[in-house]
Amino acid sequence: MNTVADWDPRSPDMQTDPIGAYDVMRQRCPFAHSDALQLSVLRHADVMRVLMDPETFSNQASRRVSVPNSMDPPEHGLYRSIIEPYFDAMRMAQFAPLCEALCEKLVMQLPMDDEIELMSALAHPFSLQMQCAFLGWPDTMHQPLHQWVRHKNAAVLSGDHDDLAAVAAEFDETIRTLLTSRREAGDEAPDDATTRLMRETVGGRPLTEAEIVNILRNWTVGELGTMASSVGIIADYLATHPQLQQDLRDQPSLIGAANDEILRIHAPLISNRRRATRPVCLGTETLQAGDRLSVIWASANRDEAVFGDPDEFRLDRDPALNLLYGAGIHACPGAPLARLELRAIIETLLSQTIGIARIPGRPPSADTYPSSGYCTVPLHITRRLPKPTTAAPAQPRLQLRCA
Repeated sequence: MNTVADWDPRSPDMQTDPIGAYDVMRQRCPFAHSDALQLSVLRHADVMRVLMDPETFSNQASRRVSVPNSMDPPEHGLYRSIIEPYFDAMRMAQFAPLCEALCEKLVMQLPMDDEIELMSALAHPFSLQMQCAFLGWPDTMHQPLHQWVRHKNAAVLSGDHDDLAAVAAEFDETIRTLLTSRREAGDEAPDDATTRLMRETVGGRPLTEAEIVNILRNWTVGELGTMASSVGIIADYLATHPQLQQDLRDQPSLIGAANDEILRIHAPLISNRRRATRPVCLGTETLQAGDRLSVIWASANRDEAVFGDPDEFRLDRDPALNLLYGAGIHACPGAPLARLELRAIIETLLSQTIGIARIPGRPPSADTYPSSGYCTVPLHITRRLPKPTTAAPAQPRLQLRCA
């Protein structure tokens, strides 16, 4: 495979307008080489070919095993069958009331009529509180998790494998402490997703602690950064499209589909890795067994050959074409949870406000690779006045008569 670099996804030029840069790369060089991502696959059809052929394009492409993301069949299916019930319709229905209550609390803490920086005021607290609530983790985990995500992204950006290993070890130790406390509690341990996961079996044996920690790390990595990015992307899009903002207030049943379409236009997740298991031709490229490649969601979901004008917002698109949550056997099992949480926070934000707008002269600032979306989103919000509480029936006044 050709190893001459065509681009650097970490370069300053790429960070200024990453989505626009991926559009240019897709037109100029749909198979692009870089030190960071090896062969990048940018067109929708080529990405779909990779996703739908796991025998040729293996998920075992990372230095660290990720359960079940970096596994192939049949091992992948064994672990996937354990994980999927955590995101089924029953579990989502059970979690929905808590999810909606947390969203209302977060939005009601925003100022009534003022400027905010949405990422720090809402997006990051939202992703941290939702993750801890779903897994049953204490609120004291919010800040350590936020710092951990920052450390992980910095290590990925630098490409320092020692730093990445240290960040992973730091997270693992934190989770082991939580698991130890549940074991010590015995039957008194909280009945939450973490405790239930500790009781799972695979192939007739209990999950090992390393496997439990790995699954929890995988869920957390996939949740925190992308969910915060998603909230920032959607809120800024609505701020620049006031008619859509009002339409969704009037028809909240459309919010879920609108979220998916906005995140197709501006991806919250850049890429995933694969590894060729045999010699194979992919478009103009010839790969050998062991060659690594990356599917670029942020490009494939904007491919003109599939979506026409990639910036056109439409709710009548075929949802199967949207790769927001992947496709094939490795499609994101947590998609139902992500959709529930995003629908709840955006519906709450819209129902509790009468206006969301950008602040003149203060556009959002793009986040840096490997993150997508924005690191800051300055907005002006105008919250609805709280509804007056129904007063108790007035008691008849004592009538005084004057002589």
